[in-house]
Amino acid sequence: MSCRNISMVCPREKSRSPFSFIARNRNSKSNSTICFELKFSSAGMVPAAVITDVTSPSRTTSEEKVYDVVLKQAALVKQKKTDRSIHEKKLLEQRTGNISWDLLNKAYDRCGEICAEFAKTFYLGTLLMTPERKRAIWAIYAWCRRTDELVDGPIASHLTPRALDRWEERLAGLFEGHPYDIFDAALSDTVSKFPVDIQPFKHMIQGMRMDLKKTRYKNFDELYLYCYYVAGTVGLMTVPVMGIAPESKSSAESVYNAALALGIANQLTNILRDVGEDARRGRIYLPQDELGQAGLSDDDIFCGKVTEKWRNFISGQIKRARMLFDEAERGIAELNSASRWPVWASLLIYRQILDVIEANDYDNFRKRAFVGRAKKLVFLSVAYGKAVAAK
Repeated sequence: MSCRNISMVCPREKSRSPFSFIARNRNSKSNSTICFELKFSSAGMVPAAVITDVTSPSRTTSEEKVYDVVLKQAALVKQKKTDRSIHEKKLLEQRTGNISWDLLNKAYDRCGEICAEFAKTFYLGTLLMTPERKRAIWAIYAWCRRTDELVDGPIASHLTPRALDRWEERLAGLFEGHPYDIFDAALSDTVSKFPVDIQPFKHMIQGMRMDLKKTRYKNFDELYLYCYYVAGTVGLMTVPVMGIAPESKSSAESVYNAALALGIANQLTNILRDVGEDARRGRIYLPQDELGQAGLSDDDIFCGKVTEKWRNFISGQIKRARMLFDEAERGIAELNSASRWPVWASLLIYRQILDVIEANDYDNFRKRAFVGRAKKLVFLSVAYGKAVAAK
């Protein structure tokens, strides 16, 4: 007998929160919203397919697609310039230069307020950065948060693919020095100063498109691409701003891979934490083939019963996420010293969620795994120590 008794909600409700390289926190309880000035109505690092030990070095289709983007981003940082011509870059600087400093300062301050409201721990970590880097990170965060609100905010039930197309058109405009509003102005100024490429931003919008129509993932290759779109992209957006340490002997590519790994690890952690809440919305963000191999089906998830099969399955998924966190760790020390604190904090806090799932006896149907404020403060201190020790 099927245990499915759900109410379909499409798209998902509130999602993104901690700027854990912006992993989608799909079930945030915040009632705060961000005002949009949109007029919608008017116009390979970890084995992809198998959780246990795998020796094959080959990349899957999704990993290959992401790897191509990583190579491009790494090349931009290495050259210390964007992919625009010198002439185009001068034009962009001239256009953003037409915005008054007073308005630009207000724009960055407003982005900082958004970061402080929705990602308090990460925001504290950014305070060690240089003023220019700190403000740029806030601008990127604000854009990502607003993008997520399109799919999971107040207007979500009225959102259409065309609305996302218009959002992408706005994105192209701000990269060309034509910001639409005060938040766009901050990001437009940021991309004129740092070697930030538009592709990860476009890919994040693609992830939002997936959320409008996709509720199942047949294998980890599909899920990996989704995790890259909605979370891994942020690592590619922010590494150019955070900067690679001058003394680093690692390649830019390896640093980007580590940032990508952190984003995907955080997103997988969110997925494992929110299995029950997602199921009540008719969504299963778990590889269908691996569920089958474990002797589980969609109905088992909708029933929400913790069995030995379920414990073994979730244990394997946690192992995968931890492998990605380990990969991410190796790259943090290569970042500019002033940028390491918030990244360490993100990694330590999100990895702790996996420990809580285990402590809850793998019951992620009814028990929400979370890290309390006191523990977050502890991990923030530990993260600071790690950031300083790596100097």
